[in-house]
Amino acid sequence: MTYRVRSAEDRRREIQEHAARLGIDEAFVSNLVDSFYARVRAHPMLGPIFAAKIKDDWDPHLAKMKDFWSSVAMSTGRYSGKPFPAHMKLTGVTPAHFNIWLALFRLTLEDISENPETVDYFMERADRIAQNFQFGMFELQNLPTS
Repeated sequence: MTYRVRSAEDRRREIQEHAARLGIDEAFVSNLVDSFYARVRAHPMLGPIFAAKIKDDWDPHLAKMKDFWSSVAMSTGRYSGKPFPAHMKLTGVTPAHFNIWLALFRLTLEDISENPETVDYFMERADRIAQNFQFGMFELQNLPTS
């Protein structure tokens, strides 16, 4: 097996070039976040969970999510927060909510993307994030402490 050593800057540039080839830019991310969270807000199961936390103050959340997805998709470094602790504070969230979230995210991507590879690119990342959150929120809670 051959390994290629790259600097962080080389890796960042490669990610950005790949994203650009897929048509992913700040405008795409902004449209994705706005379109997706419009669906989340209207969803009968997800909407109330977000409404309980965000209330009517959506602008800061949307801006944060645009920074987050810009960083995830294009390695821009715009997001430096810690999303897991915020999600741990949510009540009433189950693994089923993650499945709904992922399905809405995919549907939104399919609606706004001209390229199926763009959908796959985002979904690979979204699936990984969802798996990590579910592990932390549900699986770690059940591990023995001794």
